[in-house]
Amino acid sequence: MSANHNHADEGGNHAGHDHTAGANSKSLTIALGLTGSFLIAELVGAYWFNSLALLSDAAHMFTDAAALAIALAAIKIGQRAADKQRTYGYRRFEILAAAFNAVLLFVVAGYVLYEGVLRFFNPEAVGSVGMLIVASIGLLVNLIAMRVLVGGKDASLNVKGAYLEVWADMLGSLGVIVAAVAIYLTNWSWIDPIVAIGIGLWVLPRTWILLRDTTHILLQGVPRGMDLDAIRAAIGAVPGVAGVHDLHVWSVAGDDASLTAHIAIASGQDQTAVRKAVAGLLEAQFKIHHSTLQTETESCGDEEALHA
Repeated sequence: MSANHNHADEGGNHAGHDHTAGANSKSLTIALGLTGSFLIAELVGAYWFNSLALLSDAAHMFTDAAALAIALAAIKIGQRAADKQRTYGYRRFEILAAAFNAVLLFVVAGYVLYEGVLRFFNPEAVGSVGMLIVASIGLLVNLIAMRVLVGGKDASLNVKGAYLEVWADMLGSLGVIVAAVAIYLTNWSWIDPIVAIGIGLWVLPRTWILLRDTTHILLQGVPRGMDLDAIRAAIGAVPGVAGVHDLHVWSVAGDDASLTAHIAIASGQDQTAVRKAVAGLLEAQFKIHHSTLQTETESCGDEEALHA
């Protein structure tokens, strides 16, 4: 019985991650500066013009700033090297931050929905012109922040979470603009809570997707896009493999995949050659660059073996 640790692309992946993390860090810093600088003005505007829709947008802007700050801290912490206590390093912190952002946005959306229902039955006067001015500036800030973050959203769930919050806030700003114009033209103040409720309902499904994805990673689920049965079948089809069991595939931070498995070797086959063939297959076909393969010539007692 022997084991093989395949790290053929580990150095390259680490360098690539450092480069990506550096770019994401710069983007997040710029976006945080834009969002944070406008947050105070929007809060003052929401109070001054008595707009719940504007307050809803300000609440989202606050979560944007918090998400960006947490995401930035997560990247900085995630760049720390592995140590004796955390052998995988700190990259999982990015996923924790993304999950926290999702939960925070759920809370904010719930508050806005609650306040929106109350104000719908008790409409209050709203300063529509002020709403329009503040929301228009907010829209511009969000569009710039989105443009800055778009490059890193597909490479990091953490950045994706921040991008989704800015994106949701951009929609919120559009909603406030529409509400302000409608209130100005009709003097129907109940439009304000309707738009606030609409913003909350629009955000919730996307927040759920982010929370679902981060929870999946925290539970060490099979990375999305990968089929465990297909991986098992492909390994079992390698010449010299008699069976596959104790197969596990998971991700540390969403943009990587690790695999461990026990490989039963057919009688008379060279264990090292078969093991290298399996490792090569995993890299070429499934882009799994970090695999630990234990080979054996007799069963270790696991009844889940798949025989070729």
